[in-house]
Amino acid sequence: MPYVVDFENVSTVGLESSPVADAAAGLRANEARYFRNKYEHTFTVGTAEEEAAAVDRVARILKDERGIVIASRPLEATDFEVDGIRMTYVFYESGLSINVMYTLAEGGKRAVGFKLSDGMDVPEELSAFKFARQRSKLAGTIRGSYFVIKSEY
Repeated sequence: MPYVVDFENVSTVGLESSPVADAAAGLRANEARYFRNKYEHTFTVGTAEEEAAAVDRVARILKDERGIVIASRPLEATDFEVDGIRMTYVFYESGLSINVMYTLAEGGKRAVGFKLSDGMDVPEELSAFKFARQRSKLAGTIRGSYFVIKSEY
């Protein structure tokens, strides 16, 4: 059943098994606030089982583009279109959040973004990436990185 992410009353619902559940919930709420403010979009997530197509899409793009396989178990995911951009998010048990931004128009921006919850270590499979830091009232310190998608998906 889809869960509407509340960025005013942050909850760990769906993320309880994460060792950094509070920080991961803050990271998820930070994304929800961004999409509400920028696009007036309500950010909803489902379990990884319910959103298996989204989880598989992210895994396929990571594998095809960079040979990356995420070791952590996916907990939640979402896939939606807003303003001509297809957005796919997967939230992992480790506290990792991966998003795929795929502009539908030819020649648009297409990238994979990684965000690490406050308190988690950089996963071994992402050790080649440099992570920039940003502060968030909801999520504490978020570390993020990305790469540009080269193929068509």
